[in-house]
Amino acid sequence: MKGARLWVITPVYLDVEAFFVLRERLLEVVAQHLTLRGTRLQFVVVDDSGGLDLEVRRLRSLPDVLLVEPPFNLGHQRAIVYGIRCIAPEMSDHDVLVTLDADGEDRPEDLPRLLAPLLSSPADVRRVVLARRTRRRETPAFKSLYISFKLLFRILTGLAIRNGNYAAYHAWLAQHVLLHPYFDLCYSSTLVSLNLPITFVPCERGTRYAGRSRMDFQKLFVHGLRMLMPFTDRIAIRALVAFSLTFGVGIGLSLTVVAVRLFSRAAIPGWATSTLLLILILSFTALGNFVMLFAVFSQSRGISLANLEHQIREQPRSASASPD
Repeated sequence: MKGARLWVITPVYLDVEAFFVLRERLLEVVAQHLTLRGTRLQFVVVDDSGGLDLEVRRLRSLPDVLLVEPPFNLGHQRAIVYGIRCIAPEMSDHDVLVTLDADGEDRPEDLPRLLAPLLSSPADVRRVVLARRTRRRETPAFKSLYISFKLLFRILTGLAIRNGNYAAYHAWLAQHVLLHPYFDLCYSSTLVSLNLPITFVPCERGTRYAGRSRMDFQKLFVHGLRMLMPFTDRIAIRALVAFSLTFGVGIGLSLTVVAVRLFSRAAIPGWATSTLLLILILSFTALGNFVMLFAVFSQSRGISLANLEHQIREQPRSASASPD
């Protein structure tokens, strides 16, 4: 990485002590690894407390730390995007950017393996390298909910999601692709949803350095919903197919019952009429959902890209240059 900087972006929410440990371990990893030795590290800490954490002031004295302070709490996903967009104009196209959590669950020891695909193909500025989780150290209750969420995610999107915030890519991608409005919804799943060339690197989940997690089940539930939002198109297509099949089956069965009654002397049991009524209700409900979902999908797609040209015009001239 001669001549390029390694930007490390991490959100910190009342977790300054953990960041100090993360910083020291990252510096050790870079100093000990041959291909990274001599790399200039620039840490970007996004204070997700919205200025309420007074401990964050301790970071101002560190020469390799740039502090970004959103006006209020954004959540770790949106905080990462906020930080990247704030500092993207200061990056060179061939700088490398790494995002990770500050609590230690994203292990610094895995950094060389995450950077290897980027360093081996420096011209591939669109490539994204993601840490694929191989093992989690969680409670049985959390694991059961996580498995249920992965199953639901697979049903709704057709994809298996096993990545978090631990990611690496060239700064060119941060300066251009991070403008996509889906990143306002969820950072980690948007990286997968945009059909970018992705390399997955198996990484175990680490253990927390200090303090305790402030992620409760309510926040996890909201986070799960946000992870689904960038896949609106996939979910809409699958839902439309399901609604269409339900409507088609309902109409087909209804016509069959009517035909038996009109053109046959076969007796129709009493439950058949009730079943027919239920099928008709389900069929028209499916049709209504079809129309409503199509309208919502069309509107959301149009609104989400409405200001794209305005955002591009506001980019600095250096950020809008094409990659070499």
